[in-house]
Amino acid sequence: MFDRRKSARNSLICGLLALLTFIGIGLAAGAQEAPEGSAEIDYAGFMDLTGEVFELREERLVSMETFNAMASEPDTLILDARSRYAFEMGHIKGAVNLPFSDFTDEKLAEVIPSKDTRVLIYCNNNFSDDVEPIPLKRVSLALNIPTFINLYGYGYENIYELGVLTETTNPDVEWVTGTPLFEN
Repeated sequence: MFDRRKSARNSLICGLLALLTFIGIGLAAGAQEAPEGSAEIDYAGFMDLTGEVFELREERLVSMETFNAMASEPDTLILDARSRYAFEMGHIKGAVNLPFSDFTDEKLAEVIPSKDTRVLIYCNNNFSDDVEPIPLKRVSLALNIPTFINLYGYGYENIYELGVLTETTNPDVEWVTGTPLFEN
């Protein structure tokens, strides 16, 4: 399991370095041409935000022990940004669900009491089970990454991410299994 974690972390680092290289190339190319597309889509702004969050996210990866200790403290929320269907099939005890695709200022404010609230996040790629409701995603596309970036971009800066690979059957996880209310 340690080799898989090390391999996954190295793949993630390589993926992020490649992403940053492509960002640099894209920004250089973008400087030569005026961007086209929707005025409501700011790719360069997203890339700037991604670069700003990179080091902070690395500092905010926590162990299962730290994740659980933080979760038991006041003004802390565990956010599960997977689909409602996946959440209903299983999630970490005490987590609240707001699917990533539903992130808006208004919906985040409904779920997260204050921008000072400590927000703990996790995703499928924290679990090696690789079965529904937690199939593994491509390492560089794990939901933790855009969730962290988006929360930060919406002004929630007190974010911590589960930084380990484990199983849902690990007693420290406190995985709650359920039945979805609707089909995916």
